Amino acid sequence: MQDLLKNHAKIIYSTAIKENMPNSAVERSLKNAKFTGKVVLVSIGKAGWEMANTAYSILGQRIDCGIVITKYDHSKGAIGNLEIYEAGHPVVDFQGISATKRALEMTKDLCENDTVLFLVSGGGSALFESIECPLEKMQELTKTLLHSGATINEMNAIRKHISNVKGGKFACHVAPAQVYAVVLSDVVGDDLSTIASGPAVADNTTANECLEILHRYGICVENEILDLIKRETPKAVNNSVHAVSGSVKELCKSGKKQAELLGYQSLIINDSVACDAKEIAERIGELAKENSETRVPIAIFFGGEVTIKVKGSGKGGRNQELALMCAKRIKDYDNMAVFCVGSDGTDGPTDAAGGYVDTKTWEFIEKSGKSPEEYLKNNDSYNALKLTDGLIFTGPTGTNVNDLYALLIQPK
Repeated sequence: MQDLLKNHAKIIYSTAIKENMPNSAVERSLKNAKFTGKVVLVSIGKAGWEMANTAYSILGQRIDCGIVITKYDHSKGAIGNLEIYEAGHPVVDFQGISATKRALEMTKDLCENDTVLFLVSGGGSALFESIECPLEKMQELTKTLLHSGATINEMNAIRKHISNVKGGKFACHVAPAQVYAVVLSDVVGDDLSTIASGPAVADNTTANECLEILHRYGICVENEILDLIKRETPKAVNNSVHAVSGSVKELCKSGKKQAELLGYQSLIINDSVACDAKEIAERIGELAKENSETRVPIAIFFGGEVTIKVKGSGKGGRNQELALMCAKRIKDYDNMAVFCVGSDGTDGPTDAAGGYVDTKTWEFIEKSGKSPEEYLKNNDSYNALKLTDGLIFTGPTGTNVNDLYALLIQPK
């Protein structure tokens, strides 16, 4: 039964990811688009190469020039006359700063009839950045926020106030040219002002909100950062047209459809998860208990992005840690499994996309000589799941529409 569950899990998440690649979404968005004047393509995010490649295949030489800024190892080669840069994620690095500077050079002095074709996907907050404070200070603040348990919306609120391109500032930079944005959402609720920190969307947060976030997580920043946070940000951006082309809702639907093809009665509980991982682990545990005596195969789905508060020095990501938490909740049964996978193929600062656990995982780790609780306490889920062959590897997928979690149960 365990082999069956693992095989089904792989089929489900692989198919869901494949069906939510950005190619068809970009095609839909550009199908009836009409551009006058000069067209400059700017593609940012972990799906940046895939989106740019599709756009170029449609528009070709209609694109006068352009740039792609994506994560390391996410480029798949040259695209026409586009310049391609790889940079750091989830923490901005010098390559990201340099690439953004080049993008700003390409998009300056445009005219009213010109268009910036702006292709946006998750990861853009780290990859597309221009700042006035020292890079080391921004890197330190980002790492602190990542480890604090702050939500992506809270992190991006602060980033928008510090950055010279986020929170609508990029749209202001290219004005009077129009921004035609095609957006692949990695944010629960598809809030355009939060995806990649909204470079072409007016900032709807205030300096006081940012200061409250810092206080909530006990984060202290130096005066040069505080001064940037307190700056006024654009409250109206009128030269941007947006089309959201993909989201976690569609990822969940794809997973559910594939599970049904495999014979499971399937249900999506929540496709907008945005909470601490422990909450979802406990809910999955409750569902496991309620359905442990099922007479038919059951697949229960969640989608979104959980948060993890990092206190240890181990290796892992939010999906791996959630999977290990779930292993504890299903260890008393013999007919179920859980997978937690990031659609972009990278979970935190690791080469894994997520984790897979079944009813034997917890016991197997215990017998290795170190308790699973110790691994969780040290945020070392990667090395725990490595013991059980529970790491999920997909490699960079070319898309980024949040995370997919599923509880699979077979009849006894």
